[in-house]
Amino acid sequence: MSLQDNKDLVRRFVVEVQNQHNLNALDELFSPMFYDHSGKTDLEGTRQFFKMMFTAFPDMHFTIHQQIAEGDQVVTFKTFHGTHSGPFMGLPGTGQSVAIDVMDILTVTDGQITEHWTVSDMLGMMQQIGMVPTP
Repeated sequence: MSLQDNKDLVRRFVVEVQNQHNLNALDELFSPMFYDHSGKTDLEGTRQFFKMMFTAFPDMHFTIHQQIAEGDQVVTFKTFHGTHSGPFMGLPGTGQSVAIDVMDILTVTDGQITEHWTVSDMLGMMQQIGMVPTP
């Protein structure tokens, strides 16, 4: 696959899974051997993570700002948006709007996503939903 093909595959993940909440797309886009280095989980753990996020933030969506591809990896800088409407980390829904920046690195092998690393502003999210006071 070309670098553009890899970027397009990762963009499909953001649009179809994260924005359209289509968990069935995981089976096509992700390798059965997928491993999430950030969450220390496999494909089924990732599926459960998204179920939890879709419950906590039913309107969750991402805006992609930039993608960079090199070799078999695609880096995506994006912003997570959502309304905290359901339980998240033990806190019931607050109705608070959330917007945080996220940086993902995904490895693409033979046309499927095989690995994931992420950095996200979880402190900012916890402050925005009232779990942690803002200084």
